[in-house]
Amino acid sequence: MIGNNISAIRKQRGYTLSELSERTGVSKSYLSCIERNLQQNPSIHVMEKIASVLKVDLKRLLLITGDAEKKQIEKEWMDFIYDLRKSGINKEQIHEYKIIIEFMKWHNDKNK
Repeated sequence: MIGNNISAIRKQRGYTLSELSERTGVSKSYLSCIERNLQQNPSIHVMEKIASVLKVDLKRLLLITGDAEKKQIEKEWMDFIYDLRKSGINKEQIHEYKIIIEFMKWHNDKNK
């Protein structure tokens, strides 16, 4: 459900409900109702605000999946991205690190 997605992503980003409320301008009680799936039809405007603050596509928040493996893979990538961000690396810098990653891949392939 949408609320579960928002809650999981918010926690992965390290935001409290209060912080998300402050950053989105959406009341904490309303966000809580969304996350607990009591409010199952939030407006697109509210969802866009949440997606913007959490830095995800709106589609990601609306995604309803029952596939546990897919969720685990997505969580691992989200954790990885969060760790990069936490260490001070922004998305513009990722392209610079791509050169290092490509070298490592070449080196690994060469040593097989």
